[in-house]
Amino acid sequence: MRLLPGGLNLGRSRLDTRLPQTMSRSQVLRRTWPFVLDMIVALIGLACFYAIVLVARLWGGSPQPDVQISLSAAALPKYAFYSVVRMGLAYLLSLVFAVGYGYAAAYNRRLEALMIAALDVLQSIPVLSFLPGVMLAMIALFPSRQMGLELGAVLLIFTGQVWNMAFSFYSSLKSLPRELVEASAIFQYSRWQRLWQLELPYAAIGLVWNSMVSVAGGWFFLMACEMFVLGERDFRLPGLGSYLQTAASAGNVPAILWGLLIMIGIIVATDQLIWRPVIAWSDRFKFEQVENARGVRSPLLAALQSSTLLNALTRRTLVPLQERLYHGFAVRPRHAVRLDDDSRKRTPGLVQVLLYVVVLPVLLYMVWQAVGLLRGVHLADVKQLILGAGATFLRVMVALVLASAWTIPAGVAIGFHPRLARIAQPLAQVAASVPATALFPVLLLLLIRNGGGMNTGAILLMLLGTQWYILFNVIAGAIAIPNDLKEVANLFHFSRWQRWRTVILPGIFPFLVTGLVTASGGAWNASIIAEYFRLKGQTFTAFGLGEQISAATDAGHFGGLLLGTILMALMVVTINRLVWRPMFRLAETKYRLAA
Repeated sequence: MRLLPGGLNLGRSRLDTRLPQTMSRSQVLRRTWPFVLDMIVALIGLACFYAIVLVARLWGGSPQPDVQISLSAAALPKYAFYSVVRMGLAYLLSLVFAVGYGYAAAYNRRLEALMIAALDVLQSIPVLSFLPGVMLAMIALFPSRQMGLELGAVLLIFTGQVWNMAFSFYSSLKSLPRELVEASAIFQYSRWQRLWQLELPYAAIGLVWNSMVSVAGGWFFLMACEMFVLGERDFRLPGLGSYLQTAASAGNVPAILWGLLIMIGIIVATDQLIWRPVIAWSDRFKFEQVENARGVRSPLLAALQSSTLLNALTRRTLVPLQERLYHGFAVRPRHAVRLDDDSRKRTPGLVQVLLYVVVLPVLLYMVWQAVGLLRGVHLADVKQLILGAGATFLRVMVALVLASAWTIPAGVAIGFHPRLARIAQPLAQVAASVPATALFPVLLLLLIRNGGGMNTGAILLMLLGTQWYILFNVIAGAIAIPNDLKEVANLFHFSRWQRWRTVILPGIFPFLVTGLVTASGGAWNASIIAEYFRLKGQTFTAFGLGEQISAATDAGHFGGLLLGTILMALMVVTINRLVWRPMFRLAETKYRLAA
């Protein structure tokens, strides 16, 4: 009788002694986890500092002519590091340019049409058309340093990344909800306050998703930017793109697979460490009144937000600096942004003086030099270029139709279902970032064996390189649709067709137009690779404008290169004026979110 109570008492005593131990362990874990995070942040900072030192040594050294690209797998980590640095610098430059250019185009009515036309022209110019001028200029600026070649490669990657980001920011500014603009005017926001508290947050979702597709576009053109021939000169930079191009030219399948494996690893790591936290952070800027319970989540973002070191740095440096800037700009309410059209139309006199006195003579001189180059182009070459432009136009249209047929429904499904987005978004990012030019040798051989040819292959390569512009913009548009509209559609039991007609298509329309515009320009840009491809010492061509531009680049025929580039720009600008610009106006007026 006594043993039973004694045993029960003993069991209770054991339970009582174990419970505090369990609690203390959890408390120790909660206390040590922020310290572990701080150590990880500190190690990342040291790694970044060491990377800066390595890059400074390479760029500050003497030029390295006739670089031999090793196909050994042991060289891949170093090559991958160099390529990631070039991609990162090109992206930061693209982001700054996109925000500045989009802002100037949206709020200066006098220069808006000219700036958007220039953006249309620039996005349609192939990377290879920028190549001679950019590389020769950078080498002339830094003749005794490797920095010239490296900056040239960064600028070439920049030309493959920036245009859709600039279009996205411009489109977001033009579709700002009217009530938010009026609220910023009532509270007398300065231009700086309005940019940081209204315009950048509203454009964040579109910028994030277009940044992803921009980086993917940079990977697509990385092979052309790190290894190319200009006349009799062979330019090579050690990197992942030059490794893949060397392996593809040699037909070395194991080396291609190793390079693609490393690239996919970098893309997956970038998605998990950068894009997923940024997407979760940008979800807070959705324009809605009903919060979505199934928002995007990121464990890494939550961990970084709980870091003591980062919170202390933010609280003691960034927050006081931000408050000083806001206070400094807010004490002058007379300089707040005005909404009337007259204030937007006024251009400062200094800008006009610079435009007419400095820019105009430079443009006239460049035109005169271009006319001198065009004198060496024969009439037969002009006819061939015009016929080639027609052939490339047909391929571009087919690629856009095929891309839209699957990217619009797929993008809406991904944007509407966060659980599906967690699976599909990394896969889409990997697929978009893997250069189709690295896979094209295998696809081309399969097409030739099965009775196909370069005409089908060119359309396929255009499709692989441009469909992601539409997909990522549609995903951004579907995510940006306010949850209020979705709740109303559920409340009134809309059919599937009613949802698409009244909620989905109007909601994604501004983003879809941006995606189609950039995809069209990207398809024209990709034609220089799709219609002219080297494999095992043999050149495969499909008659078109891109093929003639690539051939002129290889031959050092700058007159043909210039005329082909001008013709391609004219084709793209004409299409934009007749088709895309009316659609942009429709997005600004009829399909603009407003209460």
